[in-house]
Amino acid sequence: MDAGDSAIDVNDLRRRYGPAGAQGFDAVRGVSFSVARGELFALLGTNGAGKTSTVELLEGLAAPTGGTVRVLGHDPYRERAEVRPRIGVMLQEGGFPPELTALETARMWAGCTSGARPVEEGLELVGLTGRRNVRVKMLSGGERRRLDLALALLGRPEVLFLDEPTTGLDAESRRETWKLVRALRDEGTTVLLTTHYLEEAESLADRLAIMHAGRIATSGRVADIVAERPSRLSFTLPAGVRPEEVPPAGRLGATASESADRTVLLRTRDLQHTATEVLLWARDRRIELTGLDARSASLEEAFLHIARQLEAGAPPERETAGATAGTTAGATR
Repeated sequence: MDAGDSAIDVNDLRRRYGPAGAQGFDAVRGVSFSVARGELFALLGTNGAGKTSTVELLEGLAAPTGGTVRVLGHDPYRERAEVRPRIGVMLQEGGFPPELTALETARMWAGCTSGARPVEEGLELVGLTGRRNVRVKMLSGGERRRLDLALALLGRPEVLFLDEPTTGLDAESRRETWKLVRALRDEGTTVLLTTHYLEEAESLADRLAIMHAGRIATSGRVADIVAERPSRLSFTLPAGVRPEEVPPAGRLGATASESADRTVLLRTRDLQHTATEVLLWARDRRIELTGLDARSASLEEAFLHIARQLEAGAPPERETAGATAGTTAGATR
């Protein structure tokens, strides 16, 4: 990836809280990655992985302990005046004055924003037009999150930072937010997203990185990360047919097989082939399989697998095949 194609460049980024030695804590330990212009990049990890600490450095809210950050070609902390008018930031907590209405809050924010879009347009984008005259303290938690997003969008940002944007939203509002974020990305906005909702990352992200203990454990395209986990095929045998009668996993094109009572679970790298072999076997035996369930691996399965590997002490840094050229997932140890 050429430097001119990158909206965000992070190299060996580090952030330490407290003094040197045992009394301090290294929250970010040598993170490196790039985000292309117009790309949606998700940063995942368990609580305490270092996601928010990393994003705060990208937003220019603090200076890194070590390494470099460039957002739109500038240091977001030292060159804040160059960067701030071109980015939008949605923090985990907005901290708005509770006595102001949603409209008054948006007007206040627009007064501090260069080239702000009309505030009514910002509220309409997130579905708050009907709640514009309601005081912030009377808004629901989900509505306050939508107000957070509206304010982040007022400046028509080139780069948008979304830190847990759909926390507290109901299912319908979450889907509408996804639709809006996709539209922004399609219009050329670069989006960096942190989320605990793995379905959200799987649905939205072009690429993602999974953090653990201040480092990046893996990164790449969502499809490539998910493809590393096998698909699953499960079914229940009719009475009188024992799991031992099912052909061995290898003959069905599966990598593993397990059973409990009369339910069989197969793991496979070729779901179509395995499903075909199972159905042909059942046809030849003239038996009916119930509860037949075939599904590809999910990001959640990949995430949990990586987390278990890390907890077991496996090396925490790697980059999946197919990651965008020039994007570095390795963190310096």
